[in-house]
Amino acid sequence: MKTKVGFIGLGNLGTPIAQNLIEAGYHLQVYNRTSSKLEALDQNSITRCSSPAESADGVAFIVTVLSDDKAVKEILTNENGILKTLPEGAVHISVSTILPETAKELDVLHRAAGSHYLTSPVFGRPEAAAAKKLWVCLSGPEEIKEAARPLLESISQGIIDFGEEAGAANVVKLTGNFMIQASMEMMAEAYTLAEKYQVDRTKVADFFGSTLFNSPIFKTYGKMIAEKDYSQVGFTAQLGYKDAKLVFSMSQQSQTPMPFISAIHNRLLSALAKGWNQRDWVEAISRGVTDDAGVE
Repeated sequence: MKTKVGFIGLGNLGTPIAQNLIEAGYHLQVYNRTSSKLEALDQNSITRCSSPAESADGVAFIVTVLSDDKAVKEILTNENGILKTLPEGAVHISVSTILPETAKELDVLHRAAGSHYLTSPVFGRPEAAAAKKLWVCLSGPEEIKEAARPLLESISQGIIDFGEEAGAANVVKLTGNFMIQASMEMMAEAYTLAEKYQVDRTKVADFFGSTLFNSPIFKTYGKMIAEKDYSQVGFTAQLGYKDAKLVFSMSQQSQTPMPFISAIHNRLLSALAKGWNQRDWVEAISRGVTDDAGVE
């Protein structure tokens, strides 16, 4: 009999993660606010649930892929939240990018209810998720991490352990997203400067992406920025702004001067003000730079 896993959140990232869990042999008890998104999954491998509580009922693991701190808190604590039905000893695997303080709060709530919380944010766009190429950052109790490892291995290319502190992996995720955003801003500025001097920006991106900056970020995002290709929305400007806002908050709370996060925060806030909320975060940054420079 297939192992039952609760699953909540079928967005751009959640859907391919769910599909890979099904392919690995898990049966998913799925809840999503927009029920039509369940059509993308193998109907023989899922149970449709009408509430988070129903999704959590009788499972050893429940995976949530949600947009922000508020959504994750509500999925636990509202009147039909997962803590109402999640069995004692069960594990909540949270893939969401949230504040480390929020992760600590959720950990306390689970401990009080007799269940476990595992911080498991991931790096990778939806196409990477579909190809099982995500990188999982992990923090939480040692025995819980080991119990969840087979499930996490079925959706990723690697798992990196950052200790037992509930919020540690979220610190890594948010600092990583900040570095991606700063890299995109840097590439957009550099390639736009090259274009202003009549140098082919795609050749510039190809050169740097294969020599001095030979890495996935400079190859994948660099190509999109150089070609001004914003057709695929993998991660929205709205979510990018949310992450920038969280990093800005962390920098203020910890008294860590971070001039770059101020620039990124303003860049993405400007994108939202222009109505680009649901555009890709690459477009929000890259098009913001070219617009400022008067480049089409």
